[in-house]
Amino acid sequence: MAAAVVPALKHWRTTLERAEKFVSPVYSSHDCNLRSRLYRDSCPVAGLSSFLTPERLPYQEAIQQDFCPAQVGDSFGPTWWTCWFRVELTIPEAWVGQEVHFRWESDGEGMVWRDGEPVQGLTKEGEKTSYVLTERLGEGDPRSLTLYVEVACSGLLGAGKGTMIAAPDPEKMFQVSRAELALFHQDVHKLLVDLELLLGMAKGLGEDNQRSFQALYTANQIVNVCDPAQPETFLMAQDLASKFFGQRGGESQHTIHAMGHCHIDTAWLWPFKETVRKCARSWVTAVQLMERNPEFIFVCSQAQQLEWVKNQYPGLYSRLQEFACRGQFVPVGGTWVEMDGNLPSGEAMVRQFLQGQNFFLQEFGKMCSEFWLPDSFGYSAQLPQIMCNCGIRHFLTQKLSWNLVNSFPHHTFFWEGLDGSCVLAHFPPGDSYGMEGSVEEVLKTVAKNRDKGRTNHSAFLFGFGDGGGGPTQTMVDRLKRLCNTDGLPRVQLSSPGQLFSALESDSGQLCTWVGELFLELHNGTYTTHAQIKKGNRECERILHDVELLSSLALVRSAQFLYPAAQLQDLWRLLLLNQFHDVVTGSCIQLVAEEAMCHYEDIRSHGNTLLNTAAAALCAGEPGPEGLLIVNTLPWKRTEVLALPRPGGTHSLALVTVPSMGYAPAPALTSLQLLLPQQPVFVVRETDGSVTLDNGIIRVKLDPTGRLTSLVLVASDREAIAEGAVGNQFVLFDDVPLYWDAWDVMDYHLETRKPVLGQAGTLAVGTEGGVRGSAWFLLQISPNSRLSQEVVLDVGCPYVRFHTEVHWHEDHKFLKVEFPARVRSPQATYEVQFGHLQRPTHQNTSWDWARFEVWAHRWMDLSEHGFGLALLNDCKYGASVRGSVLSLSLLRAPKAPDATADMGRHEFTYALMPHKGECYLAPSLQTSVFPSQWGKLLPYAPISFCTTRPFPASAQALSRTPVLSKQPTASISHCWFCPPQARCPWLPGVPSLCPPQLWCWRPSSRQGVGWRGSGWGPPLALPTAHFPLQAESTPQGRTLVLRLYEAHGSHVDCWLRTSLPVQEAVLCDLLERRDPAGHLPFRDARLKLTFSPFQVQSLLVVLQAPLN
Repeated sequence: MAAAVVPALKHWRTTLERAEKFVSPVYSSHDCNLRSRLYRDSCPVAGLSSFLTPERLPYQEAIQQDFCPAQVGDSFGPTWWTCWFRVELTIPEAWVGQEVHFRWESDGEGMVWRDGEPVQGLTKEGEKTSYVLTERLGEGDPRSLTLYVEVACSGLLGAGKGTMIAAPDPEKMFQVSRAELALFHQDVHKLLVDLELLLGMAKGLGEDNQRSFQALYTANQIVNVCDPAQPETFLMAQDLASKFFGQRGGESQHTIHAMGHCHIDTAWLWPFKETVRKCARSWVTAVQLMERNPEFIFVCSQAQQLEWVKNQYPGLYSRLQEFACRGQFVPVGGTWVEMDGNLPSGEAMVRQFLQGQNFFLQEFGKMCSEFWLPDSFGYSAQLPQIMCNCGIRHFLTQKLSWNLVNSFPHHTFFWEGLDGSCVLAHFPPGDSYGMEGSVEEVLKTVAKNRDKGRTNHSAFLFGFGDGGGGPTQTMVDRLKRLCNTDGLPRVQLSSPGQLFSALESDSGQLCTWVGELFLELHNGTYTTHAQIKKGNRECERILHDVELLSSLALVRSAQFLYPAAQLQDLWRLLLLNQFHDVVTGSCIQLVAEEAMCHYEDIRSHGNTLLNTAAAALCAGEPGPEGLLIVNTLPWKRTEVLALPRPGGTHSLALVTVPSMGYAPAPALTSLQLLLPQQPVFVVRETDGSVTLDNGIIRVKLDPTGRLTSLVLVASDREAIAEGAVGNQFVLFDDVPLYWDAWDVMDYHLETRKPVLGQAGTLAVGTEGGVRGSAWFLLQISPNSRLSQEVVLDVGCPYVRFHTEVHWHEDHKFLKVEFPARVRSPQATYEVQFGHLQRPTHQNTSWDWARFEVWAHRWMDLSEHGFGLALLNDCKYGASVRGSVLSLSLLRAPKAPDATADMGRHEFTYALMPHKGECYLAPSLQTSVFPSQWGKLLPYAPISFCTTRPFPASAQALSRTPVLSKQPTASISHCWFCPPQARCPWLPGVPSLCPPQLWCWRPSSRQGVGWRGSGWGPPLALPTAHFPLQAESTPQGRTLVLRLYEAHGSHVDCWLRTSLPVQEAVLCDLLERRDPAGHLPFRDARLKLTFSPFQVQSLLVVLQAPLN
């Protein structure tokens, strides 16, 4: 008689916990636990020996070293060293026909080498602790073999002392805890995956869901029939699971596009060189998965990392190219690295795509159509335009899910940029790029989607990330099992192309977000590691100048060789440093030191290239002092320079230099009796205050160096708020909740402490004439001090503050404030290729969350008819709250770099009152481009050119009093100007403006059009260079010109030049010709039309120069 069936009345919690215990790794040593049977028989390795080195040696060199006997449990280190292990294996005969694994566990990241090639990454933190020697041991397979395991003395996320982001522990030791052979039970693995998914559904769907109970009861039945000690029971258990997962969902199910992903920070809590090995460890593991799972697709960004692997692991790289041809390895992103989305200049962002897209095209046969930037700390409003002009139509990130205050309202939407360009943007609703394939994550992806009803597709990026690791076979198995199961969304192993095609096909109801994607967190990265920020700004300028002068030299001289290869190397070095954890300063000390070395390389090699190009351009015209002054900007400039003289001295001179031209340095004897403009007067009052006046602005400093008055003389308009003082240094407590180098919290504003100086410390520096200055000392704290020279030059519309700080603080934040006599609900900030407005109030939580923002070279607060601009040479953090302009100067975080920002700093900022709104101010256009050397800021590069060695820099700051009668240089030459033309900015002087821009547009003031000479051209020329794939033939050479509209308006213009132009055609930012972009060139000019903030690039084909 059959036994009676017990009614299935089950207690939810006990049933659930019973099944959890059956698969739990905590109970894996118990006979009644299924996981205990995942590996059956095992045997120790036949031999283990090791070799320890501080170097990262290539394989062939490492295996030649002397290995010493080792055993499991041995310690090795310290941090950043490498331990190589030679592993001798002997497989038992009894294991024929079974799956054999080599098991290895260590707290350092490992890589298995077999027959001279990397075959598997081993990372305990990344759940990769075994290497499949064979899926089925054959009769004729070798029983003995030798493996090498390369173990880095660092973990998946570095070697922080105590916490992940703490500074690395330099003495940390590492240990091997397992090294053995074992038989792997594939049936047990499949059952574990099924049970994990069933339990995930039971918990995730909840007790009020029918499907949840079905999942729980199925799991319970599996536990009933499955005896871990009797493998013959596994088949019945698998049938139960298959029956459940075979029940399909409906057609309306949400579709999840699962893609293998491995976010690897190019440098962060580990140095650049360790990233190379992280890439190899992660990608060789992905290769193994692609081999075993033909439907598995792995996406990979960052051309720089691929180039590293190409150079150091050519065998692995060939496999990646092979799987790319199969469609399983998919390069994404289109950029050289996953750069920061805020701080790089517009041109640097273009170069990220130019270098990245060309690399992907050359190495993998096609460019990327999606911009992949999942972990950057905000996204500039100009990125949509740059993307569209670089062949990119789609954008993916997830970082805005980190917002501290406001939840971003969309996951799929159109993103409209500053110029109106649009891209389709998608944020994976699971809010992560490191999913593991769990039911909880799958359900979250659907539940959290903020565009329900507008789209029915989402991305699901799975694989360990940040420190690499990537997907595991278990993750792939989970997602394959969930392909179409009732109660869950449909899951398909997919690609970015499939995802965005599905999103585009159903995009009619998607919303549009206009403007920047501001991350409400990590605001401290605009300021942390000030020296890195300074190096970034300086090197962007150097490369601009090298390209411009080299291009002009090549046009002028048949013998000049354009340094294309050197420039590409220098650009790639700069782009590498613009990775989102390097230029932001959120990296360890070792990385910061490497970044500073990169900047020094760019400065050194860049100045050498500048010398060569300038010498070729200026050959035979050394000037009376053997010195020429070069202006690399597309407008005339007049400013005071400290010119080098014999004996190492310097003398001040007022120098006028044409646009993209040069002027001879004046001789010592060429003193003029009168200055062409009112000289600077310096008056020291009896109370210790000092007044500087050049007839344009009048500056008054109190006895401690604070700014009590700033008057625009022509209108007698005061710029400093009544009863307030400017140039006020303020100190804040800066203690984030966790992310030390990244975050500055809103509550830091509650700890504001003005830094007060002592009366009598202000002294006159330069006593007037072409320059007047005053300087003072300020004790910031017992450990930190500041010295500053306040400088006003003849004819200059702004006052400069040359600052030196010795900074030794813990968790403090130094800013400088300027309360303005201006009222406006919005302030204007320069961004890439333009500017944007942000609120000065806190009406909403979106406004309040922007208590610390980023800007490039200037910010401005304007009301109708008047405004005040604050400019800088190397700062990015800023804010305008109410009417107070604040520039962020220095922080003092202690993690992950305990030395961040400690030491000596030099920087310059400037203050400029002006008529009209900021972007119409006639003098602001010449003020926003900083000088090649910091102390001339905020003007743009004026370089010294001589037939002898070119000075690395020039002292623009002199404490020596000078006469009021100073030498003034006359204009000498501009390259390739139209013959006999007259320059509209310099009456009576031959035109020196190549290319010269004539602009017109409707004028509300006059009712008629006007040309650029009234206000200055609204266009900027950020770069001129030869193409990446330079065209140079006996018939002609091609020059790339990039221009952008800087005011925010529609404008037509003529571009004039006497260059020997054969053809002019529009191109995209990747320097590809626009088939419909031919530009007629007549009468030495061509016509261009711009919309607000539009960037346009031109290919100008030139005749080859005659010798």
